[in-house]
Amino acid sequence: MPNTPYIDLAVHHRPENASDRVALAFTKAMRFCADTFFAKRYGHRAVVLETIAAVPGMVGATLKHLRALRDMSDDHGWIRTLLEEAENERMHLMTFIEVAQPTRFERFVIISAQWVFYLAYFLLYLASAKTAHRVIGYFEEEAVYSYTLYLQEIDDGRAANGPAPDIAKHYWNLPADATLRDVVLVVRADEAHHRDVNHGLASEMSGDAAAFAHVSPYPEHADTIRKVA
Repeated sequence: MPNTPYIDLAVHHRPENASDRVALAFTKAMRFCADTFFAKRYGHRAVVLETIAAVPGMVGATLKHLRALRDMSDDHGWIRTLLEEAENERMHLMTFIEVAQPTRFERFVIISAQWVFYLAYFLLYLASAKTAHRVIGYFEEEAVYSYTLYLQEIDDGRAANGPAPDIAKHYWNLPADATLRDVVLVVRADEAHHRDVNHGLASEMSGDAAAFAHVSPYPEHADTIRKVA
């Protein structure tokens, strides 16, 4: 089993203003759609959602890069951070394609969802980069919860715990006998990291010196998350 770092998996940023409330409402709407379409097919859910999750980092990095060029200013490392996020999410997608083997219809959904989300997120980022990053912070909170439920399905025997794909073993440096559960653990840790990065950036843009002063356990998710190692 991989040695995953300790991460507080029950974090929730309490909405403090209209921007936060809009971001949370949008995230809840997206969660409802995912739950309705995929139910407990977490592998297939991951395939579609990870292709969307790989978009924000690239959009944010591109627009920050262009702004840094226009302003002739330092980006303070955010461009590299967001590019690394986009690459990490892409590797999540590559991994779960091996696990779920998406159908032609699901591949069509992936392409459609990517285009729609890319355009929507690009426009949102132009209108309010702070709100855009808060949206992704909330998205990642939901991702942590979804992967926790996936672990629960594996632990309860309702989802097969097969061998980890070779691409995952190579990317996360997993042992040769690693399983799908090991993969879900490291992916969940990645998502928790992206959650903190995006909430932190949104708070920084709000001028909040104590970026996580308004972070608390997510009341809907905390009990479930803490039950799953």
